[in-house]
Amino acid sequence: QVQLVESGGGLVPPGGSLRLSCAVSGRTDSVFAMAWFRQAPGREREFLSIIGWRSDNTATADALKGRFTISRDNAKNSIHLQIDNLQTEDTGVYYCASTTYPYMTHRSSRYESWGQGTRVTVSS
Repeated sequence: QVQLVESGGGLVPPGGSLRLSCAVSGRTDSVFAMAWFRQAPGREREFLSIIGWRSDNTATADALKGRFTISRDNAKNSIHLQIDNLQTEDTGVYYCASTTYPYMTHRSSRYESWGQGTRVTVSS
């Protein structure tokens, strides 16, 4: 079992930045990749970005490239999501998730472990 705990959310004005973190613990030997998703009010969960757990492969949703940057800290067993130039439509709950599926995938159904989420509110 993999345990995931997100942190770093909060209230941010438009144009601001946030760095979300996801602490990873438990049995990670079968994890292939980690990803960030978000769920805005009234909308389905949306894929944001993915990073290999043992590789430097990354991918980010096309509409978010340039503002969202995913990274991994091996020493601290964590992943991060840097979000710049936050916009009101970025408001939502942000989740990290892990998958043992051996391909870089954006499909949430392929992810077995999820954190509880961290809330991001972008408002002036």
